Amino acid sequence: MFEQLVEIFTSVAFYAAVIRLTAPLLLAAMGGLVAERAGIITFGMEGMMLMGAIGGAVGSYYTGSVLGGLAFAMLAGMFLALLYGVMCVSVGANQVVSAVALNLGALGLSSTIFALVFSNRAVGVVTEVVSVPSMQPVKIPLLGDIPILGDILFNQLPLVYLALISVPIVWFVLYRTTIGLKIRSVGEHPHAADTVGISVVRVRYLSVLFTGLMAGLAGALLSIGMLNTFQENMSAGRGFIAYTAIIFGKWEPLGIFLGTLLFGLADAIQLRIQALNLPIPYQFWVAFPYLVTLLALVLFVGKATWPAASGQPFKREGK
Repeated sequence: MFEQLVEIFTSVAFYAAVIRLTAPLLLAAMGGLVAERAGIITFGMEGMMLMGAIGGAVGSYYTGSVLGGLAFAMLAGMFLALLYGVMCVSVGANQVVSAVALNLGALGLSSTIFALVFSNRAVGVVTEVVSVPSMQPVKIPLLGDIPILGDILFNQLPLVYLALISVPIVWFVLYRTTIGLKIRSVGEHPHAADTVGISVVRVRYLSVLFTGLMAGLAGALLSIGMLNTFQENMSAGRGFIAYTAIIFGKWEPLGIFLGTLLFGLADAIQLRIQALNLPIPYQFWVAFPYLVTLLALVLFVGKATWPAASGQPFKREGK
């Protein structure tokens, strides 16, 4: 068994899988970070990912194109984000409760679409699953030929590259642009931002829509990237893990990247360990990434410094 473990942890394929499994978490978390910095709790990313997954599969199926699938995925994620924005920004509803309702609604809606489009059902049993066009890995010239590192980082799916470059891009936008300054000011002191002419409502809506777009792409990575079809509840809690990574990373892009990398590593470990047929119930290994997530919450939530106006509805003074 020891030899098998050594073989796993010295395998290039294992570390390539870590990066691949990290990518959907990282896409969603980078999108969620922007809305979090604007004062919106992004607990609803699970539902946005799920709608992105079904949207990507439906779009790829009907258009016969991966690009069509990506377009549908982004629209599906943004549609759910818009609903969340209406509840949280316009209505001023409790953001956590709204997110729970959103996640449950996405679960039911995605399952219904799946039943109508991808399967024939007989007494509630799936009798046929339709495959859809899916993404293929793209090897980056020259970089892909670097020993070991080339196979790990530079022979991946296009959305994996997008996830990786989103980290410096989001950091730059948040900390080196006027747009980022507006986002952060709205999340820390919305009334002061409103006083100097920043539209708090507009900034929060656009931030939530960006979260939906990125979570939709994360879902598409699951359905038309890692698989070539849709499975019910295929996000499987990854949206919640992405939310945990934001807390783990203390609302900073680099910290969030390290958090998602940790959870991607845990996911890759459980997939490889299950194949060893160890005398440990497989359910433990299936739960392993979520146990890591729970441990991270226990260790870091109490130490986290949330954006000052996080979860607080905004109403202009005098109204």
